[in-house]
Amino acid sequence: MNIAFFDTKPYDRASFDSLLGQYPFEIKYFETKLNLDTMSLASGCEVVCAFVNDTLNRDVIEGLQDLGVELIALRCAGYNHVDFKAAYEKIHVVRVPAYSPYAVAEHALALMFALNRKTHRAFVRTRDNNFNINGLTGFDFNGKTVGVIGTGKIGRIFVKICKGLNMNVLAYDPYPIADDEIQYVDLSTLYHKSDIISLHCPLTPENLHMINKEAISQMKPGVMLINTSRGGLVQTEDLIGGLKSRHVGSAGLDVYEEESDYFFEDFSADIISDDTLARLLSFNNVLVTSHQAFLTKEALENIAHTTLDNIMEYAEHKPLQHEICYHFTDEGHECRKKANGLCF
Repeated sequence: MNIAFFDTKPYDRASFDSLLGQYPFEIKYFETKLNLDTMSLASGCEVVCAFVNDTLNRDVIEGLQDLGVELIALRCAGYNHVDFKAAYEKIHVVRVPAYSPYAVAEHALALMFALNRKTHRAFVRTRDNNFNINGLTGFDFNGKTVGVIGTGKIGRIFVKICKGLNMNVLAYDPYPIADDEIQYVDLSTLYHKSDIISLHCPLTPENLHMINKEAISQMKPGVMLINTSRGGLVQTEDLIGGLKSRHVGSAGLDVYEEESDYFFEDFSADIISDDTLARLLSFNNVLVTSHQAFLTKEALENIAHTTLDNIMEYAEHKPLQHEICYHFTDEGHECRKKANGLCF
């Protein structure tokens, strides 16, 4: 099968090329992102391999179908950028549900440590031969309370790490799991009691902008906010308001709502035209990383393996274990995947 691989980075190509000899596929790599203007590059390919900032709306999906694309293989866990209603009965969609939950949880911890002990600021100072430590005071994590929103695989690993630091952990999840080690509370309680809040949940219509002015007003003064999940969980303008008022003490963001225009690319010679992003970057108590929480050797290897295995399952007409289904909400319809292993 021929695969059109969009938004290619050097680390993508290296990890996939190292495995290609094990699969009967040919990959056409494209550096450009997938959108309405670039989808024609997939002509002659049965499979499109896409990432988090590729556009997969109705127009693109219908265009890919017209080109003969049968499968969209997401090399990521998130899928809020896919119009599944448009894809249903047209193109199958598979994903990589878990590549390295440790990578993301550990990056959240790295943001916590850097913000607290201000190592990012200390690095800049010492590079300029300034060894003054005024303004770099942090606090002990020991005994502090961290609120974890979302207790999937990543969230649970993050909980375990924080407990290893002797922190008190509160958790919220609309679908809590049976685990005596996790203390679940409602969101209001989590906001009121947490010194640090870390987001580990997918983006859904229900939690879009869950961190907004009202939520921030319930948080402890000086709270640290960490987001390694999805940018849309945070209403950025409200976060900026919280930072300006000093109610939010610091923020570590690996994701940003409008990141598709900037993240993964080099704009070091340009001026940032996104005023909101530029404002975030101006705060010395905000640490922004470019959606790199997943970026470990182990994660890249797992992404490549799972993505190619997903495509092989389709090529061999096997059940697609990682297919994302468009679920009917109308009465009388049942999920076809339960019966035959495919969404349609």
